[in-house]
Formats: sequence, structure tokens, C-alpha cells
Amino acid sequence: MSFKDMVKRDIKGVFLNTDEFAQLHTVRYDGEEYRDIPVSLQKIRQSDKKAGSNNHSEGIYLVSAKAYFDINDTDGKLPEQGMIFAVDDGEANGKPFFVRYRIVTSENVMGMACLELEAYDE
Repeated sequence: MSFKDMVKRDIKGVFLNTDEFAQLHTVRYDGEEYRDIPVSLQKIRQSDKKAGSNNHSEGIYLVSAKAYFDINDTDGKLPEQGMIFAVDDGEANGKPFFVRYRIVTSENVMGMACLELEAYDE
């Protein structure tokens, strides 16, 4: 078995194992919805700086995150830089609530999508 084969096997078995690192999420990208796929979503930091320089953005902060998932779970589509990538984050009024992230960087590493994301939060 080659190294690449071992990595492909380990993507779901280790890195995206829902008992260890990942959680099942529904994601939306480019008009498509992908239900219950294993995603490792790591919220890295919330900026101490406010999102804007005017008074209208008071209390709004920039949040950085990283998302990892098997590219096969999005029908082989690698989300593109600059696009919106939405991830479910609980419910509001009985409906799923999605956090909308802007994709800062997007990379396919041996079949695993690695996205650097940003969102605004209160």
C-alpha cells in the first residue's frame, strides 16, 4: 500500500472520524446543499478589532476558522476562494441556522478540502 493510499484511507478513518475530530454538518456551497457530511471545523480566533471603522459596525467582530472535509462529500467540488461556504450551527425558530463564511483560501490536499474561512459575528 502506497503512502497516498494510506492517507486516503486515513482521511475518513482518522482526520474526519466523527468520534474524534469531526462532526456531521450540513454545508451549502454554490447553490448546493450537502447533508450530514463529516467536517472538522476549528474556530481559530475572534478578532479583538471591530470589523469596520465606522460607528455602524460597533459590536461586530471578525471570526477566523478552518474547515476540513473529504472532497468526495461535495461531489468532488473544491469550494473556491472568495465564495460563500455556509455551515449549519444549530437551530433558530425551528429551522437550521447556517453561519455564512467567506472562503479566504482553498486547497485540495490529497483529497481533503482545507478551507480558511472568515465570518462576522456579534
